[in-house]
Amino acid sequence: MKFYPEGQNENLLRSFDSLEDVKIAMINQSVIESRVLLCDSEHNLHVDLGIIRGIIPREEGAIGIDDGSTRDIALISKVNKPVCFTILGFERDDFGNTTAILSRKSVQLLCKNNYIDKLCEGDIINARVTHLEKFGAFIDIGAGINALIPIDMLSVSRINHPRERLYEGENIKVVLRKREPDKLTFSLKELLGTWQENADLYKAGETVMGTVRSIETYGVFVELMPNLAGLAEPCDYLFEGQRVAVYIKSVLPDKMKIKLVVVEAFEESEMAEDLTYFISEGHINRFDYSTPNAPKEISTIF
Repeated sequence: MKFYPEGQNENLLRSFDSLEDVKIAMINQSVIESRVLLCDSEHNLHVDLGIIRGIIPREEGAIGIDDGSTRDIALISKVNKPVCFTILGFERDDFGNTTAILSRKSVQLLCKNNYIDKLCEGDIINARVTHLEKFGAFIDIGAGINALIPIDMLSVSRINHPRERLYEGENIKVVLRKREPDKLTFSLKELLGTWQENADLYKAGETVMGTVRSIETYGVFVELMPNLAGLAEPCDYLFEGQRVAVYIKSVLPDKMKIKLVVVEAFEESEMAEDLTYFISEGHINRFDYSTPNAPKEISTIF
C-alpha cells in the first residue's frame, strides 16, 4: 500500500450512499479520507461519510495523543481539513442514530511501520506543507505524520520567513536530510538545483525579475531563483522582500557571482511562487552546489 500526505490523494475521498458500503469498507480496512466538520469539546473529530456521520475519538486522532507526546492542537487544527482513517465499528445512540467509529491513528501506525521507518537519508518523497513558523516549515510526510524543514534548508538563498518560499497546503518534494531516533529532518534546497544549473537559465544582457533578499553597504543581494542570487550596486530606496527588475551585467561561474543593476523597483512584496525542481524523485547521496573551480566548496553528503 502506498501512503500519501493527507489531502494529496483524491482517490481516498469517499462519501457513502449506503450503510452496506460503509460496512464493506470496515471489513476491508479501507483507508478513507474526509473533511473534519468539527472538533468537539472533548477533542473528538466529526466527519461526514455521506449516509452517516463518523467520529474519530480523541485517543484515535493521532499517534502520541494518548501519552501526551502529541498535543491536542494537532486535532483542533484539523477542522475543515481532510484526514485519513479506517472504520473500527459502529455505535447507536438512544434515538437509534448510527455513528461510525473511526481511527486516524491506525493509518498513521501503518504508514510509520511500512513506509516512514524504512526511509533512508537521501530519499526523496512527496510532502504537503501544513504550517509555517519563523524557524521552519512543518510538513505532512504521510497520513498526517508531521516533520520539519528548518528555514536554512528551504533554499540556498536566505529568507526571513518560510512564507517567502512556501504556502500552507502546498504539495512539495523533499529529501530526508537527517534521521534521529525521535525525529526526522527534511530539506528542500538540494532539489532546487546547483549554482550552475540555475545560472544556465540566465544570460548577460537580459533584464529579469528578482527579489531583494539582503541590503548591505556594499550592495544589494537579489534572488533570481531560490538557489541563485546576484549582487547589485547599493540602492537606498529598496526593502527586503521587494520585487525588482534587474539587468544582468555578467555571469561568472568560476566565482559563483552574478553582477546586476537594479532597473526598476515595485511596491509589492514577493509572494511564494511555484518551485522549479531539478531532481524530484529517487535517492541522492551527494549534492554539490558549487561550481568545479569555485573558491569555496558547498556540498551536502547524505
